[in-house]
Amino acid sequence: MLFSSALIGLREGLEAALVVSILVAFLVKTERRHALRWVWPGVGAAVLLSVAVGAILTYTTAQLSFEHQELLGGSLSIVAVVFVTAMIFWMRKAAKSIAAELRGKMDDALNVGPAAVLLLSFLAVGREGLETAVFFYSTVQAAQSNTVQPLIGFAIGIAAAVVLAWLLYRGAVRFNLTKFFTITGVLLVFVAAGVLGYGLHDLQEAAFLPGIDTLAFDASATLPETSWYGALLKGIFNYSQQTTVLQAIAWVAYVAVVLPLFLKPSKKTAPAPAAAAASKE
Repeated sequence: MLFSSALIGLREGLEAALVVSILVAFLVKTERRHALRWVWPGVGAAVLLSVAVGAILTYTTAQLSFEHQELLGGSLSIVAVVFVTAMIFWMRKAAKSIAAELRGKMDDALNVGPAAVLLLSFLAVGREGLETAVFFYSTVQAAQSNTVQPLIGFAIGIAAAVVLAWLLYRGAVRFNLTKFFTITGVLLVFVAAGVLGYGLHDLQEAAFLPGIDTLAFDASATLPETSWYGALLKGIFNYSQQTTVLQAIAWVAYVAVVLPLFLKPSKKTAPAPAAAAASKE
């Protein structure tokens, strides 16, 4: 649980921190530092919104009956999987162009006025924050953990992300961001598969889906979740010692479809006919 929480915090935190550093660097290099006073309130509001969403999810869930808790938890888990799947594919595609895109949007916002700069900062960071809040909540629920380990792991990931983003901004370190997002994306595919399985199990417990008593396997005796290796598998892959057929099918199907698509090399744009003809002459 510590590992998966730290991974979420690192991945999502670095995305948000990079967005902020790109906006700040653009304003500093173009000698428009005065606009920074509108960036920070937007970033702060986005962070507060994300924390509020996480708190609301936790509080409202605790007040519901067991069936409604399972129904809400299962639904949010599936929403979280949709969010993270879209995010890893978007970041894989946009990793090389995100800086230019953000600079262009900030340039347009500066021409409109302070409110546009604040709104751009809020939306750029807020999207990452909302995804993080929902996915983190679903991951914690999937681990069925009452300890502070998920929060500690998440805090470690966020702190590491902020430090990395600052070092990148200062030019102290350089590394291949595309490769970084590819590696973390692969790991998140397995985390998301576990969250999806857990979400479906919640819906089964809420009697929304059938098959709660139809198990694909029961490894309680050979691979219990209370053992160190069982806890490790649960923390990384959301392993469940008693897995229903629906859970198992969903986990395998998600990984079998999403992972190859994510790792599939991007198609290179074919040269225009005129350019190709010119190159042959």
